[in-house]
Amino acid sequence: MRTLALTAVLFDVDGTLVDSVDLHAQAWRETLAGFGIERDLAEIRARIGMGGDHLLPALVDQATLAAIGEATISAARGELFRADYLAQVRGFPGARELIMRLREDGYAVALATSAQSEELAALKQAAAIDDLIDDEITADDVTSSKPDPDIFTAAIDRLGLDDPHRAIVVGDSPWDALAAARARLACIGVRCGGFADADLRRVGVTQIYDDPTDLLAHYDELFG
Repeated sequence: MRTLALTAVLFDVDGTLVDSVDLHAQAWRETLAGFGIERDLAEIRARIGMGGDHLLPALVDQATLAAIGEATISAARGELFRADYLAQVRGFPGARELIMRLREDGYAVALATSAQSEELAALKQAAAIDDLIDDEITADDVTSSKPDPDIFTAAIDRLGLDDPHRAIVVGDSPWDALAAARARLACIGVRCGGFADADLRRVGVTQIYDDPTDLLAHYDELFG
């Protein structure tokens, strides 16, 4: 049993509730190539979960970013993703059932994602959870995205929690875990986004499950 009762669960979306990490990586690679910037897909994929404000400086040198404009590249990526990739996103099995169970048990549920707000409605529909969410924070709502803590601290504030230990994060990437730790939140990891257990454990994740269905199978030990 936990010494401080959980009252809220903060979910990452991409790679956690919906199968979209590879699609995001492909969209970023195609966008960068359109500006003459060639990057390996695996190098890009390893950074999915960051917002563009962190991903681009990690992949593109400062001089090139200054010449093209970070906002220009990010806008092009967003347009491409929405036009060519967003319709391919599918929800992971068990996502709706897990969140329904949490809601039935009285938990507040918020989405805390580095996705753009223009994409989130479609992502919620893909996971069939659009009618189950108490609040949502996107990269557009904060000045700095994951792995900075802003998205999670904003979610805590929106939910009116008096202590961050009353919430827990569920995420698939090291960037979720780092952001959670910086917001003084524990993070449950899931493998369905494709990140290695070792990468999650390296940033402090101790509980790792396969996907939303696996979380449901262990519901009582995690949330009971």
